[in-house]
Amino acid sequence: MQRRAFLALALPAALAACGADNKWASDEAVRRARYVSNEPPSITLFTVIGIPRGEGGHSALMINGSQRVIYDPAGSWEHPAIPERNDVLYGITPNFKNFYIDYHARQTYWVAEDTLPVSAAMAEAAIRAVEAQGPSNKSFCAVNTGQALRRIPGFEAAPSGFSPLKLRDWFLTLPGVVSRKHMDGDPANNHNVLLRQKSGVVQGYGQDGQLHAVR
Repeated sequence: MQRRAFLALALPAALAACGADNKWASDEAVRRARYVSNEPPSITLFTVIGIPRGEGGHSALMINGSQRVIYDPAGSWEHPAIPERNDVLYGITPNFKNFYIDYHARQTYWVAEDTLPVSAAMAEAAIRAVEAQGPSNKSFCAVNTGQALRRIPGFEAAPSGFSPLKLRDWFLTLPGVVSRKHMDGDPANNHNVLLRQKSGVVQGYGQDGQLHAVR
């Protein structure tokens, strides 16, 4: 896989530990980063799954509504161009979505991307739900992802346990879910250097396969 995320910034944290943090970006930072996708409204569940044992390592949500955000409870990915408020990441352009996936996929983990098309109103309810969750404690990624989902009309049956796999199993029962599998061959110990910033310039691979400055 090309290094899509070659020059982003991330914390060197153990993936399965789901480290916790509490951040509150300014209104101006959130406004400036706002990204509106032309894709239909949707809710995506990301599940990081171990290789070869298949254990669940992390759960997160990406919501595409009036803007696109990622709810990354107790997650460790960050970037200077991505403002965060209590585990909600704003400004998720296609390139930053790739950065996020690439950060988690390596020799010992793959990433399941399960997307459910929803109405615009449901997508907005999902954004409000994750914004209302507050900061997550360590290892509570699946618990708080399930809690956020249960705040959304139609998702009240989401499980509340600590297992990302059980949460994904439930999500896959919803009609209309489309799944993608992301795998990478990076050594398990190098994810902290794959994503970094250099000279304040964010770069990513374009369709021509070359690195370009990106937003």
